[in-house]
Amino acid sequence: MDAPGKKFLLLGNEAVARGAIEGGVGVATAYPGTPSTEILEALISVARDIGMYVEWSTNEKVALEIAFAASIVGIRSLVAMKHVGMNVAMDSLVSLGYTGVRGGMIIASAEDPSMHSSQNEQDNRWIGIHSYIPVFEPWNQQEAKDLVPYLLDFSEKYEVPTILRLTTRLSHTRGLVRYGKIRKRKVKGEFTKDVKRWVLIPAHARIRRKVLLEKWFKIKKGVEECPFNQVISNGGEYGIIAVGLSYGYVVDAVNRLNVNNKVNILKLSSSVPIPEKLCKDFVCNHSKVLVIEELEGVVENQLKNILYGVSNVEIRGKDLIGYFGELTLERVLYGLARFLGLGYEKPTQISLDLEIPSRPPVLCPGCPHRATFYAIKRAVQKARVAAVYPGDIGCYTLGVNPPYMEVDTTISMGSGIGIANGLAHFQDKVVIATIGDSTFYHAGIPGLINAVYNKAPLILVVLDNEVTAMTGDQPNPGSGYTAFGDETKKILIEDIARGVGVEFTRVVDPYNVKETIDVLAEAINYIRKYSKPVVIVARRICTLEYLRRARRLGLHIKRYRVNTDKCIGCKVCSEQFACPAISMVNDKAVIDESMCSGCSVCAQICPVNAIEEVEKG
Repeated sequence: MDAPGKKFLLLGNEAVARGAIEGGVGVATAYPGTPSTEILEALISVARDIGMYVEWSTNEKVALEIAFAASIVGIRSLVAMKHVGMNVAMDSLVSLGYTGVRGGMIIASAEDPSMHSSQNEQDNRWIGIHSYIPVFEPWNQQEAKDLVPYLLDFSEKYEVPTILRLTTRLSHTRGLVRYGKIRKRKVKGEFTKDVKRWVLIPAHARIRRKVLLEKWFKIKKGVEECPFNQVISNGGEYGIIAVGLSYGYVVDAVNRLNVNNKVNILKLSSSVPIPEKLCKDFVCNHSKVLVIEELEGVVENQLKNILYGVSNVEIRGKDLIGYFGELTLERVLYGLARFLGLGYEKPTQISLDLEIPSRPPVLCPGCPHRATFYAIKRAVQKARVAAVYPGDIGCYTLGVNPPYMEVDTTISMGSGIGIANGLAHFQDKVVIATIGDSTFYHAGIPGLINAVYNKAPLILVVLDNEVTAMTGDQPNPGSGYTAFGDETKKILIEDIARGVGVEFTRVVDPYNVKETIDVLAEAINYIRKYSKPVVIVARRICTLEYLRRARRLGLHIKRYRVNTDKCIGCKVCSEQFACPAISMVNDKAVIDESMCSGCSVCAQICPVNAIEEVEKG
């Protein structure tokens, strides 16, 4: 709604979405990835009402290119992704500095310090430096919302895309946000032919490189006027440069240490490039300066470069604050106290004489992936072979844990198939790679084509639960519906496999354990005999999505119970299959019926048929 001045409690990601609405964004794209997902989900919820085009794209590179296409015809656009998604988009992203943009374009990069749900810590401000694309970072939800319209204007003024850097703590916490006025948006534009700009053959790219460098000098002057950079002067001797989210921690730390009269603060939102004059003036007015920023010393390094040979003021930063993990108030307190020479003592840790059991993440009760991993292990045992298991990124990465232990490598989206290609040629164990359906569409297809072309004897098991489950069950090309729930062409993985030349392609239901084991055993014999790749699609909808649909339709879920008179306490169901709905009580298996999803797999694998259906559903 157009409600200037009204306040609402929003997630940081929702604040970004609101900023996109107020800024007149006409096109928004993304590939789901924590902690960025809610930006697009928020926009999807209102897109049709406000006339915005929104889509879940097959990967981040495609999402970026669609947003760029909107920009070159004059439409304002936003593309969202998690930090490692920027790696997927990099091939096109670096060239956007050369071509520039027409309509304002924002790349929202949500980073994950401490790796809550990611395979690495990555500071994408380095990408801004590498590609000559300016980077801005808000310190709270209000600024996240307000920065978006500003950056759209900035993007159009300098004809350059802009990166909005977010982190998990900002994306996934709530704050009060005062709404602004909504600008008019457009979703149709006009393409103006400009071959020397949009076609980056070497002759054109050399010209555009010069344009980019000239533009960068203008951008460096432009960030001097950024209203989100502010000096908070208390007449202190020492200076603190607080970058983005760190400003909130700095304010709290200064108050806790009661040093307001000792320090002045430069709150910095434009981190690449930094406003050189503002920073120089700030530094030169203090005896020493502490730079506080999350992850890498990007601002600290820029600051030291511009002050080299100009000022002898001592610059401290990462040596006191550290690199690893999320910023915390405790880290900032400790670093600031050391900077000021205060005798700050960390709070005493309370020690309890308790042994707290570990709680590693587990696959949900009834998850079809658990049944697939169980079947893979049984098939390998049946074939009496040794196997190696390249894996990928998704819920199924939990197959790395006992009792399955069927994920031996995971480095990036789609990497499991690429690594499987190499292992199939360079060692003698049977190679069984696993990948999810969304990840297969995202980055797995080229690896499969390579396996066919280079005759790699590998088994690829695609764990197809028909949604992008790990990030909240968003649709993908195999779901059969779009982000808005509209019916669309369902692109079947088995059709792709056959289309690229895989001769042994099978589809199984992992809930049918015997069939799945038999097909896997057949596949092992096939690759040993013919030295060609195999694709098995283990298809069964995500249990959580299944239960949601069942509840909406008012359907009753069937239930299973253990017949304790038959149960021999073998623990096949609780330890070898490891369903979290099953536990052992007095050496007998017990099913928590509130957790049971009625998948029936435990009943199939029980060697004495002690698990029985007690409620039809």
